[in-house]
Amino acid sequence: MKGLWGRALWVDLSREEVKVWEYPAEYALNYVGGRGFAARVLWDYLPPGADPLGPENLLVLATGPITGLAVNSGKMVVAAKSPLTGGYGDGNVGSYFGTMLRKAGYDAVVISGRARRPSYLYVENGKAYVLSAEAIWGTSASECERRLKEVHGRSSGVLCIGPAGEKLVKYSVVISQGGRAGGRPGMGAVMGSKNLKAAIALGDMDVPVAEEKETRRLLAEGFKAVKSKEGYSFWERQGTMATIEWSQEASVLPTYNFREGVFEFHRMIDGYSMEAMKIGLHSCPICAMPCGNVVRDYEGAPSELDYENVAMLGSNIGIGHLGHVAVLNRLADELGLDTISVGSVVGFAMEASERRLIEERVEWGDHKKARELIIDIAQRRGLGELLAEGVKRASEKIGGGSQEWAMHVKGLEISAYDCHAAPAMALAYGTSPIGAHHKDAWIISWEVRTGRHSYDEAKVDKLIELQRIRGGMFETLVACRFPWVELGFELDWYPRIFKAVTGMSVGFDYFYEVADRVYALIRAFWVREHGGWSSSMDVPPARWFKEPLTKGPLAGSKLDYDAYMSMLSAYYRKRGWDSRGIPKRETLERLGLADVAEALQKYA
Repeated sequence: MKGLWGRALWVDLSREEVKVWEYPAEYALNYVGGRGFAARVLWDYLPPGADPLGPENLLVLATGPITGLAVNSGKMVVAAKSPLTGGYGDGNVGSYFGTMLRKAGYDAVVISGRARRPSYLYVENGKAYVLSAEAIWGTSASECERRLKEVHGRSSGVLCIGPAGEKLVKYSVVISQGGRAGGRPGMGAVMGSKNLKAAIALGDMDVPVAEEKETRRLLAEGFKAVKSKEGYSFWERQGTMATIEWSQEASVLPTYNFREGVFEFHRMIDGYSMEAMKIGLHSCPICAMPCGNVVRDYEGAPSELDYENVAMLGSNIGIGHLGHVAVLNRLADELGLDTISVGSVVGFAMEASERRLIEERVEWGDHKKARELIIDIAQRRGLGELLAEGVKRASEKIGGGSQEWAMHVKGLEISAYDCHAAPAMALAYGTSPIGAHHKDAWIISWEVRTGRHSYDEAKVDKLIELQRIRGGMFETLVACRFPWVELGFELDWYPRIFKAVTGMSVGFDYFYEVADRVYALIRAFWVREHGGWSSSMDVPPARWFKEPLTKGPLAGSKLDYDAYMSMLSAYYRKRGWDSRGIPKRETLERLGLADVAEALQKYA
């Protein structure tokens, strides 16, 4: 397949060996790239039952065939067995590392082992080295990147971890460009467990494409098309921060650890408040619609904001001052913590304190205590030691009924949409392949428009459609969803771009089949690593079923458990999975996964 080099780097940190791996052609044809490539590598080469923080775990850094060649394609996937969930974990991160890795002559990097000293990987034009990171171990994510660019040049692409990754915080992430983060299920901890502080790529080679002129033309026209869309100027002003106002109006803004869907101080943290503080705008590479709104925080430092981090570090923990929220967000980025998960664990701690389940006093809205707690989490100090494990493990430790309001699915903290009155979004969280994340199916806007309280199969059909597009096509190509989601950039651009780059003329049926294959493979990975499966793993927290909203226009709303389980059963049926949520043999065989079906018999 054109558009791909057909080779990846295989790095054994224990031996400090780097080899070139010419991966099988079926990886490209059947899985395309990105998430698909990563999932197949982890299934084929990770020993079943491997310790996520042990040297046997594999860290996969994977691009896709259009990475760096199309509008908003400066994206890549970081994946591994998750230390937070024990299942498949990945994240999509905007980074020059991905575009530069392609220019250096590789599609991906697979990293195993554990370095004997703090190290980083350096890749440049067909060569790669494992170098000492002892001088930068312990630095913040942005300081790490700054120092490495001083050595290797400003145009190099850098992925790095902060102190939280070094300390193996279970929801530490990989950071690039100061505020680009990826790998919510603990990909930063996997790097830290390998003594790997960073990975750098630099190259000037041209990726081989099928139709060079057409690829260039579509890139240029794609930029023009995105910028000509209605709503583009408002996007430039607020980006995802406009979602604060929308979520408040729709009663889905996470408030006080997802107790409520409206926040009394939402105006103090919304997109208009952000505009008044805005000092800059950051983006991923090859981007036509920058989303990183930079403000000056309460301590005078720049902080890059978007909806998820403001909602989780604002309304979810009762902080109604955007300058204070920005401080917490900046700290999380510097320390290498996932802002969604850290907002969830701080909210969990505040509720546990309110209920007197912990000795520490952590009051709602106390931005100073939240600041201290975030630093303690990154350093695994005091209460931070417990919270560094995530809300699932923390609730199991403190008990007192806290498991009912530990807001996670499969161990991954829920991202910033309350689902008391959004059953389709609850199902999206329940069936997301990495745990409770909105990335694979942001169905809530469609649900709010078309009817929130129904539990019919139309919602299941829409969910699967969105998973095929968002979690399948975009995650394997690899590209950003924002032009399509936010501005209506037409989906048929992507088969056209794919043809120009690869030479393959395919329709959406091809991408949907790839998506179904990847979803089935990831689910098989979960079943294998957990030694079996139960449908209970796909059910969101009890709070949404048992504790109705008490505020806002939807006061009294809560999820219906039986109706939810009916939707989940329909989802399994339409996916070709059994009543427990395990892909059936005939489904796997139809998707070309006969070898997976055979291996899965041991656990099914």
